[in-house]
Amino acid sequence: MTNLIHLGAMTLENLLCVPEDEHIEFKEAKNSFEFDSLVKYACSIANCGGGKIVLGVSDRRPRQVVGSAAFEQPERTRNGLMEKLRIRVGFELHERDGKRVLVFNIAGRPTGLPVQADGVAWWRSGESLVPMPQEVLREIYEESGHDFSGDVCPRATLADLDEKAIAAFRESWARKSGNARLKQFSDRQLLRDCEAITKEGVTYAALILFGKHASLGRFLPQSETIFEYRSSDASGPAQQREEFRVGFFAFHNRIWELINLRNDKQHYQDGLFVFDVPTFNERVVREAVLNAVCHRNYQLGGSVFVRQYRDRLVVDSPGGFPPDISLENILDRQSPRNRRIAEILSRSGLVERSGQGMNLIYELCVKEAKALPDFTGTDANLVRLTLRGAILDKNMLLLLGRIGEERLEAFSTEDFLAVNALFYEHKLPASLRSRARPLIELGVVESIGSNKFVLARQFYRVAGKGGVHTRLVGLDRETNKELLIKHLKGSEQAGVRFYEFQQVLPGHSRNQIQKLLRELVKEGRIYMQGKTHGSRWFLATK
Repeated sequence: MTNLIHLGAMTLENLLCVPEDEHIEFKEAKNSFEFDSLVKYACSIANCGGGKIVLGVSDRRPRQVVGSAAFEQPERTRNGLMEKLRIRVGFELHERDGKRVLVFNIAGRPTGLPVQADGVAWWRSGESLVPMPQEVLREIYEESGHDFSGDVCPRATLADLDEKAIAAFRESWARKSGNARLKQFSDRQLLRDCEAITKEGVTYAALILFGKHASLGRFLPQSETIFEYRSSDASGPAQQREEFRVGFFAFHNRIWELINLRNDKQHYQDGLFVFDVPTFNERVVREAVLNAVCHRNYQLGGSVFVRQYRDRLVVDSPGGFPPDISLENILDRQSPRNRRIAEILSRSGLVERSGQGMNLIYELCVKEAKALPDFTGTDANLVRLTLRGAILDKNMLLLLGRIGEERLEAFSTEDFLAVNALFYEHKLPASLRSRARPLIELGVVESIGSNKFVLARQFYRVAGKGGVHTRLVGLDRETNKELLIKHLKGSEQAGVRFYEFQQVLPGHSRNQIQKLLRELVKEGRIYMQGKTHGSRWFLATK
């Protein structure tokens, strides 16, 4: 099977040579292209593991670049695809001889879940798009193992579900889908349509999302979320504590209300304007709580804990990461432990991008110049997520403001992480280097050598760090040599160890500094005594 990562590394020239299959679709789309058709093709590609849709290229080989005027604002189209399909989508713009080529990068479906467009999981059969065959659907659902949330709870009935929680779900689903008819359905019909109940009975997913307090006490007492506010790290009783052993749709708004009661504002100024940034971002908080409820292991004892401190929020979810998920792939792979719960929550629109809640959390933390999510304390039996609310550097907010909301809309999670790393002068990790080229094209990043990147000069100036850009980019060769000589002049007697030269030129590699030193030796300006790590450098006498 062709891999999305391999496709993502291709240039336009290489793409023109790739045969069209379930992972890549070519369309001329000279003047326009129907959005509904784009959605179906993207859906089928996601269900086959991910790939690309290329507009502006003939679909017959040898392929020709014909140019496309479709989707003049691709960032809006990208957002529309994510809204419809609930998966990650990126895009690239290329130009050949003045002709525009638009490429949409479609992520693969989550483990154990097919991607659906308006209730249909599209699938490629030869040259046609068809609804996914039932045998394929069954294979997908079996990928992540047994789904406890889809099991029927013995002896539970419709009377065990809270009408207010069902009504809240009904309202959310109708608003999200645009289907006003849902408001006329009976509770039984509504719950059957979302598969919360089946012919066999009431599922555990129905209890977790809509259950009454007494019913959960009888059938699933561990389905409980506890909120605590603590003004300090001192042990002892919390200053405020509320326990929720009811369906999620009955309490999720209350959790945010409690947190927002003590949600301080942080201020930063951009020119004449003063902006407020809340310590706790509502969307981040809701995603964190929702992830904990959706992905916890309900076959283990213990409750979900949401602990609020003055400057951070700690969310504990029993059961460790779902299968196939780790800290290394948490932004790239989705594997819902409770598929039935995930599907119902996706219908309701509470999840902005199903399976991508953690990506949203990372993006918003970067946009608000806060620390990235911290999973310290996570083990096989518990996921602990710490969200820190303090702004690390207000200059980061100024920088993102100058990049502009229009460009930020086109950013992937990796783009945000790349900008974050470069702002704090971290080397761009190998996993993010593929995003350097699109960021360079956007004018956000500059290349200063092989696999070496910095933010564009204008953004350092905005952040009041113009000198940092000069230091990172480096001075000319002779100036760097003069800096080494100047440092030696302060240590004529004792000499200088190599590590001190690295401090003088922190943006240079060991090999680059050694080359400068060899040039100075050849010029007769310095000499070295000793060998290996014990060697010292001295100024040469006239």
